[in-house]
Amino acid sequence: MSAGRLRVLVVHNRYRSEQPSGEDRVVDQETALLADAGHRVSRFERRSDDIAAMPLLEKAAVPFRVPWNPAVRSDLASRLRAERPDVVHIHNTFPLLSPSVVAACTDAGVPTVATLHNYTMVCPPGTLYREGRVCTDCVGALSVPAVRHGCYRGSRAATIPLAVNMVANRRRWWSGVARFFCISNAQHNILVQSGMPAQRLSVKHNFVPDPGARRSGPGEYLLYLGRLTDEKGVRLLMTAWDLIRADGGLGMPLVLAGAGPLHGELAQWAQGRDDVRYLGMQTRAECAELLTGAGAVVAPSAWMETFGLVVVEAMAAAVPAVAAAHGAFVELVQDGVTGLLHRPGDAESLADRLRDVVAGPDANRAMGEAGRQRYECDFTPAVGLERLVAGYEAAIAGGGSCEPR
Repeated sequence: MSAGRLRVLVVHNRYRSEQPSGEDRVVDQETALLADAGHRVSRFERRSDDIAAMPLLEKAAVPFRVPWNPAVRSDLASRLRAERPDVVHIHNTFPLLSPSVVAACTDAGVPTVATLHNYTMVCPPGTLYREGRVCTDCVGALSVPAVRHGCYRGSRAATIPLAVNMVANRRRWWSGVARFFCISNAQHNILVQSGMPAQRLSVKHNFVPDPGARRSGPGEYLLYLGRLTDEKGVRLLMTAWDLIRADGGLGMPLVLAGAGPLHGELAQWAQGRDDVRYLGMQTRAECAELLTGAGAVVAPSAWMETFGLVVVEAMAAAVPAVAAAHGAFVELVQDGVTGLLHRPGDAESLADRLRDVVAGPDANRAMGEAGRQRYECDFTPAVGLERLVAGYEAAIAGGGSCEPR
């Protein structure tokens, strides 16, 4: 390491392109941010898209390599010898990388940090959500409940590799990674309660690039941007909106953009209505433009989000958010100041908050401006770079092992 410039190797398993991932976007933005600041950044990646093209036997072997992939360990070891990075930054390892990447870094004596984008350290599918409710049955315990309920894709067989991975590699993660980045205090608290080593966990919120444009008027619609899944609260939003319509409406439509398993159900619900517009998948530029025209962004997630990029993107555009009062949203949205919080899973509460957010234009504008100020303090690229590099330097300077309780 010289003149403050770091050599960073980013390790990440990219998600399927048919399911655009906020995690992939965070990795790309952080990598570009580091490179633009003069750090030398390289990538060690696998892509879940590649599974479809694998020969049948290789494809069948993928679940067995989720807990441990010796070929990946060997490949990464070669990269580490060739590049000699100052630090390795691990993101997602499922399903093609595995925690063998931690072993490769330990063998090479390279300090390692890992961003925890979800709850996979304490919940096999990483969601803390099952059958329409928040579930913490596996937190601080073995993952037998997850297997019994088939929490990953509704399949016991598909859940077993994840459960084995979580239990078999817990000690390796906790002793081999110098620093874990949690992306919210809510996530940090749950992980510490589960027994993860608190001294190795620090909170580093995701950053959001400045959109360069802000909302200038009161907004023309309420906006949902995100995956179309039950855990994201899409059905709850549909129910709340029907309650609002039965009560006379809000005088502005609900606009929804995204893709996911509930696409067909949502499209059918929106068909023929003048108070709902369903746009399907949109580009990043189109999403940014939608934000600047919104009266508020709606984030009614049924599960406890570890962060909430759409809420911070709304802040950057001076748009208030209406969000579920749990998970990271509680620390992102200051109720009545930068947005409004509703009772999780409660359609009546969500409907009331949607009415409130558009009832007073002056209050709405003030919440949007307060959100923008919060963004400038905590979520800009400059803040993100400072905290990222500080974490790397702490990992490089530190050392030692920490055994799980």
